[in-house]
Amino acid sequence: MKRININKNEVGLVLKNNAVERILTTGKYWLWMGEKLAVYEMSGVVQMPFDMDLMLTIPGFAELVDVIEVPDMEIALHRINGNLYQVLGAGRYFFWKGLQKNSFEKYDISTLEIPTSIKRDLLEKSQLKCFVRMFTINPEEKGLLFVDGMFKQELLPGSYYYWKNSIQIEIKKVDLRILQMDVPGQEILTKDKAQIRVNFIVQYQVEDIYKALLDNRDFNNQLYALMQFGLREYIGNFSLDGLMENREGISSYFFKNFQLKVEELGLKLFYVGIKDIILPGDVRDIMNQVLIAEKRAQANIITRREETASTRSLLNTAKLLEENNMLFRLKEMEYMEKISEKINNISVSGNGQVLDQLKQLFVK
Repeated sequence: MKRININKNEVGLVLKNNAVERILTTGKYWLWMGEKLAVYEMSGVVQMPFDMDLMLTIPGFAELVDVIEVPDMEIALHRINGNLYQVLGAGRYFFWKGLQKNSFEKYDISTLEIPTSIKRDLLEKSQLKCFVRMFTINPEEKGLLFVDGMFKQELLPGSYYYWKNSIQIEIKKVDLRILQMDVPGQEILTKDKAQIRVNFIVQYQVEDIYKALLDNRDFNNQLYALMQFGLREYIGNFSLDGLMENREGISSYFFKNFQLKVEELGLKLFYVGIKDIILPGDVRDIMNQVLIAEKRAQANIITRREETASTRSLLNTAKLLEENNMLFRLKEMEYMEKISEKINNISVSGNGQVLDQLKQLFVK
């Protein structure tokens, strides 16, 4: 015989001929000849080299363990003392009923929706992430939910969680802010057969999400093609010179002729305009030459106009001087004053009539 002691939070298995004969809990016991003792700490998962179904037939063992069976397409949240410890997939599990308190919550994951009883904070924990699909709709967006290819509902900004299973989920989102689309490098012929390259911009906004996503496939590409067609149609109505003069009119043209077509895409136009017009090299050189010639002609006209005005002014002055002797004398003195300002030294030679001789320079 052998005296043994089983401590608190331990369980002892008395073995004879490698078979479990009885279960021992906290206390003091005697082992008989041929008996062995295996002691296990009662915490966590039950791990022992015996068939668990057979163990459950031994008196007292079932009262020491929690048994949880999780069917296919279900999960169980395993909590210890009320806190989430792990997530159990399909299978059968045994846990000791020791000092820690086990609790289990089972959920069917074959459906789409996640019960509201599972808090959002738990859904974002690493233990649950592999069972959950998460989608986020930003504040400036709206979304449409498609389940197995069928439209189900509109989604407002926020986070959405669904079980991860064989159900196909697709969320299509659109940005509700005013967006800009560039239509670059469009090579187009004008009415007078001049080939130009145009960079074009469009500002628009998604106004009807159902039309944009349900009634139309890839509304962005459709809008791009529509803007290309309208741009070619507009430019084809003008010669190169006419286009340069009417490039700002393209906005009103699009609003008048294409607004309804854009609305059928679920969109609203805000601005349409030509960003750049790029001419071929030879045409650009010719236009530069024309521009230079025009500017030179304008400069010549201005020069001639100024010369004519100056001549006319001189003529008017001469007439006034001829008609008014006093005015002539004043003008004479003015010129003498200007000449005197430029003289530093005066050398006088001759008789006392020098000033009279100097005056004669200004007299016919």
